[in-house]
Amino acid sequence: MRKLKATQSVIRAERVLLVAVVLPEEEAVSDENIEELHGLAKTAGAKVVGTIVQRRESPHPASYVGTGKAAEIRDAAGRLDADVVLVDHDLTPAQVRNLESVIKRKVVDRSELVLDIFATHAKTTQAKLQVELAQLEYTLPRLRRMWTHLARYEGGIGVRGPGETQLETDRRLVRRRITELKGNLRVIEGRRKRQAEARSDSFTTCLVGYTNAGKSSLMKALTGVDVSVSETLFETLDTKTAALEIGKNERILLSDTVGFIRNLPHHLVSSFHATLEEALQADLLLHVVDSSSPASVHHMDVVTGVLEELGCREKKVLAVLNKVDKEREPGLLPLLKDKAEDYVLTSAVTGEGIDLLLRRIAEHLDSMRVSADVTLSSTDGKTQAFLSRNGVVHSRTYTDENVRMELSIERRFLQQARKLNPHMRVKLVNRSETGQPVGTASR
Repeated sequence: MRKLKATQSVIRAERVLLVAVVLPEEEAVSDENIEELHGLAKTAGAKVVGTIVQRRESPHPASYVGTGKAAEIRDAAGRLDADVVLVDHDLTPAQVRNLESVIKRKVVDRSELVLDIFATHAKTTQAKLQVELAQLEYTLPRLRRMWTHLARYEGGIGVRGPGETQLETDRRLVRRRITELKGNLRVIEGRRKRQAEARSDSFTTCLVGYTNAGKSSLMKALTGVDVSVSETLFETLDTKTAALEIGKNERILLSDTVGFIRNLPHHLVSSFHATLEEALQADLLLHVVDSSSPASVHHMDVVTGVLEELGCREKKVLAVLNKVDKEREPGLLPLLKDKAEDYVLTSAVTGEGIDLLLRRIAEHLDSMRVSADVTLSSTDGKTQAFLSRNGVVHSRTYTDENVRMELSIERRFLQQARKLNPHMRVKLVNRSETGQPVGTASR
């Protein structure tokens, strides 16, 4: 019997040609943008075989790059055996069709690439629903003329041709699925809001930052929880929350969120609103910055812009200049310090600055508290337990009928305690620099 040779099939990674159009306002950060595009392509599992950069005053309305540059891209793609041309900008459906007709290869714009990466990294039901919704909202306007190979005319009296019939069927199915996904996400968002309300008795801190700034590594260093840590972009899509000990009998909640990126597709911002909601609910935002990245200043501006878009303009923000153990360009760290109003230097890998960061978080928590002298019935165990659980009790004095508690507590909890016991007497207490009461103020 003749022995058959074993064969092994090899699936080739997609070979991509990167195309970047540098507009006048992007000149200063063009190198960083191209490097980021390379990182996105690598995260998507592609192999970058070349890069073409064009400088223009404004995008070409028909093809974004212009007729001559499109022909140049076609020749380069053929020479480099590229499967895909990846454009570092959002293209209209017409621009994609025009480019593909010239280049004769698949053309993918920036939003489609980011959506593909998100789809690959989505693990939980919520993340998968959010990504599917964003993809469908991106795809819907691009369904036009996809079926014209089946019919010569589109539209007209009686809806001529099977192509138009199939197109309308697809649109109807996509719209129906979008409505279904939005309904499912509303249910999840309602559940998350109820969970957030249940956590309202706790001081909450949220990690935000540019993707791959080291948020997950920092969360692991702070809380010890087992979270996925990777150098790939968008490793974290789902919000993770864990308890964080910041002192004796002091526990807060720390959440890690999806990383931001420049020109984050609006479909994603909308779809991931429930996830990004954590930043809105937090008492303190820890803005994690990769202090070793040459583009870190630009990254800080991007994150600040997204936070303002989410409505976090008034939130307290502590900049965490992470990865201080890595080499960086001379003068970069002082520049980052000047840009951040309040900052801490850390390394999630070596542990440098972690203790200082914990102290700074505790200081922010303490700054939200007031010192109060509270008197209530000694039989009201429910209110006493609430005050003890949500404040720091300095002393407790009992009389025949009442108990007097001197404590530090957030104003919101003091207001909640008043609702539990409207007859409770409260005096706010001024504190010295050492934190000890020095006088009283009637309330």
